[in-house]
This record gives sequence, structure tokens and C-alpha cells, in this order.
Amino acid sequence: MPLILTGLAGLALYAVHLDQVIRQKFEGQRWALPARVFARPLELYTGAALNPRRLSEALDRLGYTRDEPIGAGSYNIRGTRMIVYTRGFQFWDSVEPPRKVNVQFDGQQIAGLHTDEGELPLLRLEPEFIGGFYPASNEDRLLLRLDEVPQALVQALLTLEDRDFYRHHGVSMRAIARALWADLRAGAVVQGGSTLTQQLVKNYFLTADRTVWRKLTEAMMAVLLETHYDKNEILEAYLNEVFLGQIGTRSVHGMAQGAMLYFGRPLGELDASQLAMMAAMVQAPSYYDPRRHPQRATARRNLALRLLAEQGLLTPDQAAAEQAKPLRVVKRTALTLARYPAFLDLVRRQLQRDYPEDVLRNEGLRIFASMDPAVQAAAEAAATSQGEQIAAQRRLPKLQMAAVAADIATGEVLALVGDRDPRFDGYNRALDARRQIGSLAKPAVYLTALEQPERFNLASRLDDRRMSVRLPNGQSWRPRNSGDDYRGDVSLLQALAESRNSATVALGLQVGVPAVLKTLRSLGVGRELPAVPAVMLGAVELTPLEVTRMYLTLAAGGFRLHLRAIHAVTDKDGKPLASYPLSVEQKLDPGSVFLVNTALQEVARNGTARALGRVLPGINVAGKTGTTNDSRDSWFAGFTGNTVAVVWMGLDDNGETGLYGASGAMRVWADMIGRLPASPLTLAEPQGIQWVQGPKGPWLPAAQCPGGFGIPVFDGGAPPGAVPCGSRSAPSPEEEDDESWRWFRKLF
Repeated sequence: MPLILTGLAGLALYAVHLDQVIRQKFEGQRWALPARVFARPLELYTGAALNPRRLSEALDRLGYTRDEPIGAGSYNIRGTRMIVYTRGFQFWDSVEPPRKVNVQFDGQQIAGLHTDEGELPLLRLEPEFIGGFYPASNEDRLLLRLDEVPQALVQALLTLEDRDFYRHHGVSMRAIARALWADLRAGAVVQGGSTLTQQLVKNYFLTADRTVWRKLTEAMMAVLLETHYDKNEILEAYLNEVFLGQIGTRSVHGMAQGAMLYFGRPLGELDASQLAMMAAMVQAPSYYDPRRHPQRATARRNLALRLLAEQGLLTPDQAAAEQAKPLRVVKRTALTLARYPAFLDLVRRQLQRDYPEDVLRNEGLRIFASMDPAVQAAAEAAATSQGEQIAAQRRLPKLQMAAVAADIATGEVLALVGDRDPRFDGYNRALDARRQIGSLAKPAVYLTALEQPERFNLASRLDDRRMSVRLPNGQSWRPRNSGDDYRGDVSLLQALAESRNSATVALGLQVGVPAVLKTLRSLGVGRELPAVPAVMLGAVELTPLEVTRMYLTLAAGGFRLHLRAIHAVTDKDGKPLASYPLSVEQKLDPGSVFLVNTALQEVARNGTARALGRVLPGINVAGKTGTTNDSRDSWFAGFTGNTVAVVWMGLDDNGETGLYGASGAMRVWADMIGRLPASPLTLAEPQGIQWVQGPKGPWLPAAQCPGGFGIPVFDGGAPPGAVPCGSRSAPSPEEEDDESWRWFRKLF
């Protein structure tokens, strides 16, 4: 008797301990929730450059079905219009309700948006989920309230797993007896007797060990759990806790993420057969995995549908119709590991300035990033296709690359690729590969000179001859032109367009190395730079992201924008925590930048990047090729009317590639830009600039000038003999004999 009393006392104390464990862990935040990262939402409005094909691609990425749009997440195309039934979404600044929208197109743009209530000025689609930062447990889940769960799923789950859920108190003797009888008849364990509450206890509090003590503990905790919490709260917790599958080393828990894993759609958009499949998998997700074992999964799903019909929850005809449907499991899901690893790496680094690692991994933050899925897709496709072609042509199997694209108006990073394989989750060359930038540094030299209009303009003459520069240490530095090609006397414009090293150094020595370094810093270079003449030819190591910052400042007319990958952050409930607004600071004279950008357009028209005219006709881009010594690095940086992008190609061991800027990186850049809607570059001409003509060229396309050619200069900074356009006729035939005019004719 004393032994029994001692045992009961010990059991009571153990029950008290279990009760404390339950209450401490089950109250408050029950799960470590991963941070979820979303892309830039697609905005639709009248006049937006978007055609039906591109909108259809965007909807497909979001998991919309192309069908009669009678429910959220569906669309249809009808001639020049699309009917889209959108999903609702809570953004950081507003809630976008689900609605049925008629999108009318006129060629390559949207002509109007209408709902049943009338014209719609703006529609934001829900943003694409692009990745997350996961807890140490590597569990992925998205919480749902019970009232958000389709009733058909609840009915199917209870029918299969726990018909007495609302009648028992944690443990069901009827279920145990029923399972025991089924096992005896089958001669094997074919049915479990655990209630949903017991399953929740096992998954949430305990291990899966098959021991008598664990089963006893499970039963005690199930009773205690039902003592403190009502049935609906327990059922909601179960629906969010249940294990449903695996993605690599990451486990997927909860019905919300399970629906995305297998069907690529929110739980609320699944039909009866899909919901039955979700409930059917609970017993053994690996055994009934519909991708690996479709026959088992189909049989189990059909059993669930038959049981629902037997209980009168479906009619026989409804059950038969649902059983006849295929599984319709998606091959790929947005939950796939390392979908955009390089971009997520950038997001993480920017977030770590404001949030500790444990908050990023456990608090369920919702992060609205700047990535544009269409631009990212274009960058990845270009990296893959052109990268493979160039590697094969040059017999460089280890050729690597990186690419960055940003929005000129906002400074938001639209795309980022850190490896020739965009899915590689490792060394991020876009952020970490510091390589010499070669001729990409040259615009800083010319910008420095053009900020002195009393001394220099685009027609200024430069000495393009072999030279030797005496260094402070007594040694000599001899810059060389590509191919040992020297022209003697060239214009400033020609020197930049043809990327002439000797002429660039001659100009840089006139303005001074310290002044060039100051310009590089104004462009956004934050690293310490060596005060040596070789800097003018790119003897400075920068990452592709840092080069993007430089060329973004040029593309923005001398205004430096902070490159950002995040727009806003909210907590798990949608409450705003932080925003990352536009940050702009004028760093350079807009007039000088305009002159340099005009010259960079000539690079793409008639200089080292002239092949762009054939590949991208009519877009009128500006850019600069870059090649380092022995062709170790191939660069191209350029911009259109709305996007600046930088591409680097090379070998990780810094070996020779034989690639120039135009034969390597520029091909990837052109491929990427060619996949996007055309946005021709039209430079905004600042005040204080005039177009002139005169006996000294070279000439640039200028509709306002007689004959259609001239050069822009600062007011009062015209070359000798030049006059403002419109005040005299075009140059005479005698003037055409000038060397610079012969150069212009040669280009054509």
C-alpha cells in the first residue's frame, strides 16, 4: 500500500510538472516563425507598359489558374482584355481587397481598369513570395486562424483522424477500441487510436519514441491540455502544427504551408478533392507523398472522399466527381529552397543593421523587398543562356559572372545574380567579388574635366600617343591602348567613346589624380583608393554592387541614391515596424553629368559598345565597357530610361579569359535588357546647356541643329569657332575635312 501511495504521489507531482510545461509553452507565441520576404508587387494602372503575355506570366508565377474567373486566384484572356479575380493582401501601408477586375489593353500598354463599381485607378497584385529566414529548428509554417480554414478540410480531417473530437476529453477509449479491433482483423497495425489532441501533444511537446512511458505521458498531457483550452483552440493549434512534408532540410508544418507546398495556392482556394488530399496525408506524409507515390496518395484521398459521402457531407455524385479528378500537384513551389539566394543575401545584410539574428529567424517578420520578378527572371535567363554560350565558345567551364539591376528613379535593387547558376547558394560575387573595374572608371576622369567648362568640352583635343608617366617612387608607368592603336590627336568625346587609355591618362594628368579620386567618391565609391595615375584606368577593386552605385549616380543625373533592397518591414500581424524611404543627395553638377552621359550614349552608338545598336535597336542606351589587364575581367555598366545594370564576368582565380567588355559582359547585359519592356533613354537636358556647331567636331545626333548634328556645351563654353545651333548653317564642305569630322564619317 505505501508503495502504491508513493507511486500515486509521484504521478501527481509529474502531472503538476506536465501542467506547468503545457501552460508555459502553449501560451503566448507558440511557434518560432520564419521571416517571409516578398517581392515588389506588380502595379496595374492606365498607361502602364504591360501586355497580356507579361501579365499572364506574372499571374502564373503567383499561382493563378487560367480558367473562368469565378474565385480568387483565377484569370482569363478574352481578346484585348483580361478578367482577373485577385486575391486580397495586407501590405505595409494598406489592405488590397480581393476583387474581379477587367483589364483592357491597347497594344503594349494598359488602356483601362474596371470593376463592377466603375473605373479603378490602381491595382496592386499580391507580391510574390521569394524566400525566408528560418528558425534554428528549420521549421516552416504560416499561421492560420480556425475561421480561415475551409470547413471541408476540417470535416475530412475529423472523419479520418478523430470522429469523436468534440466528445472526448483528450483521450478516446472508443477510438482505441476501434483501432485495436481494426488491427486484430488485419493482423497488423493499420489504424491508430490517438486523438487529434494526443497527436498535437506528441508533435508539439514530445518525441516520436514508441515507449509505454511516452504514451502514458502523451495521454496525461492531452487531458491536461483539454482542461485549460477549448476544442477550437486545440484544433487550430493542430492545423498549424501538423507536419506535412520536407523541402531539403526544412520541414513544412501546418495546412497553410502544406497547400503551398503541394498545390502552389493558398488553402482557401483548394477544392474538395485537394482538401481531402491534405487531410489524407496527415497520417503519413512521406508514405502518401503525392509526388513520389501518386497511386497511394490517390487511393488515400479517395478513401477520405468516400467517408465524407458516407457521413452525408458529400453527395455520392459529388464524391464521384471529386474522386475522378487528378491530383494536380505542382512540380515546383514557391517554397523551394534557395530560389533567389543572392538577392536574399542582400536583404539579410541590410536587415542585420536593424534586427538581431534571433528576431529575423523567429518573430515572423514580413519583409517587403524591392526585387522585381520580371527583371530578376530576365537577369537569370541572360546569365544562364549567355553564360553557357560564352563559356562553351571560349572553353572556360569555370567562367563566372554576377549581375545587378536597379531602378533609376528610386535606387531600389530590382535583380541580383551572384553566380552563373542563379540558384547556387554560396559565394555571392555580386556583393563579395572585389575585382578591378578597368575602363568603367574612365567616366570619372571625363566628368572631372567637364566640370571645368572654361578648360574642357566634348570637342577638346587630347593627346593619344605612347607615354611614360614618372611615379613618385622613381619608376615609370606606361599605359597602353588596346591593340597598340594610337591616333595622335583625338577629341575628348572620341577618347571616351573608343576607350583610349593614353588619351584618358593625358586628360587625367591635366585635371589631377586627387580631383579624379574626389569625383569617384562623389559617384559613390566608399573604399579607400590609391592616389596613383593607374586609378584612372580602373586599377581599383570594387564589387558589382559598388559599380552599380557609381553608374546609378550617373543615370540619376548626378543625384546619389541609396541602393536599397527593402521597402518596408511589418510584424507577423501586419503592423508596420520600419520603412526604408527614398534617400537622394545631389553630389555632382547635373550639366557635367549630362555631357558625360551624352558621351556614354556615343559609346553605345559608335564606340566600343556599338554592337548594342544591332542587338537593342531603338532603345538608345548609355553605357561603358570595361576590360582589365590580360582580359581577366569583362565588365559592362549601362542604363536605359528606367534601369541601370552592371554585369561582370571572369574567373574566381583571376585567370585570363580572353574576354573584352564587349565580347563578354555586354552580351549578358544586352540579353537581359532585351527581355524587358523597351524603355528608351532620353536624357533630361539641364539648364545652362546649349547645342553648338562649328569647324571643330565631333558631332552628335541633334534634331535642333542644322543637318541634325551638333555637340552640347555649357553656356559660354563652346569651342573656338562654334556657334549656337540655329544661328548659322551647317558646317561647310571645307570644314568637313577636319580630322574630327573624318572620324565621325568613318564611324558610319
